Amino acid sequence: MSSMDINEIMAYLPHRFPFLLVDRVLSLEPGKNIVALKNVSMNEPFFPGHFPKHPVMPGVLILEALAQAAALLSFKTVADTPSDDAVVYFAGIDGARFKKPVMPGDQLMLHVEILRNLKGIWKYATYAEVDGQRVAEAEMMATLR
Repeated sequence: MSSMDINEIMAYLPHRFPFLLVDRVLSLEPGKNIVALKNVSMNEPFFPGHFPKHPVMPGVLILEALAQAAALLSFKTVADTPSDDAVVYFAGIDGARFKKPVMPGDQLMLHVEILRNLKGIWKYATYAEVDGQRVAEAEMMATLR
């Protein structure tokens, strides 16, 4: 099991502020799973508009955070630091469910498990938690390019 700080994360993901949604990797077992975190701050650029009097992290960004964690897991699994033009594309999202709102001050724990990698299409089981309670889940498929 290994961890990653923000500098190593940025070496693997092309995303940058305001779209880099993984702050730290707590554990990663190549070929198996990853646990990462996103600290949700009131300073996030989406909160003023979503929603001004009741700030809630958009569900699509929770899914994006899970996808970024999945990309880190995939790159570490193939033991390759991606080139500058490498990217992971969504190929599908199934069964996305949002169970509780994510608010400023929450620490979003991102859990991703590889279900399979067949002909360059990766399939993952993912879920996000806040304080041990599941806030979102989905099965995702992606391809590395």
